[in-house]
Amino acid sequence: MVIGYNPEDKVLLAVDCIIFGFDNEDLKVLLIKRDFEPEKGKWSLMGGFLKKHETLDDAASRILYRLTGVHDIYLEQLYAFSDVNRDPVERTISTAYYAIINIEKHHKDLTKNFNAKWFSVSKAPKLIFDHDEMLAKAVRRLRRRTSINPIGFELLPEKFTMRQLQKLYEAILDKEVDKRNFINKIRSMDILVKLNEKDMTSSTKGSYLYMFDQEKYDEKQGNNFYLKL
Repeated sequence: MVIGYNPEDKVLLAVDCIIFGFDNEDLKVLLIKRDFEPEKGKWSLMGGFLKKHETLDDAASRILYRLTGVHDIYLEQLYAFSDVNRDPVERTISTAYYAIINIEKHHKDLTKNFNAKWFSVSKAPKLIFDHDEMLAKAVRRLRRRTSINPIGFELLPEKFTMRQLQKLYEAILDKEVDKRNFINKIRSMDILVKLNEKDMTSSTKGSYLYMFDQEKYDEKQGNNFYLKL
């Protein structure tokens, strides 16, 4: 043991996850009801503590797997929160991550196993500690990422209409976008495959369904663009 380490303060390191979903109309955040003190019974982000053998990314993936049961989730490190009094029990620094999942795929297991509930981002209840600040930063990051990368498509079903895609962008950006301009911008990205299938639920004529070209989608994610809507 290196003697120089002995007198240094020891602190806990937590990982908190902001989990976004989309229900074809609104951007949602998944919250859980805290089942221990302090702040028992209040709404919280999903979190846990870093283990000695883990990296931060490992810990975030473990926490998300425990909640969703899947590994292939879009996950990005957000920010470190280190206010001295942020946790009333013990000195704790938290690294926040945000994740994007499809509500339809995970809704039942999430809400049943963890007393979790989806809330509209704009109508989320007050959260414990500094979790409101974490959520606000995550929303700003998601909006910024949406402008420079084709992000957020994990929120859609495998096949979707152009209207569903527009609604997703409007939900993330929290504003209406011009339909014609949006379609032109999206088509210029060249990441969609138009199918010979229609969604007949919206009108008698129906709306064509699309899928993402995974190879082009992955390529675009590594090359910034600017999608001004």
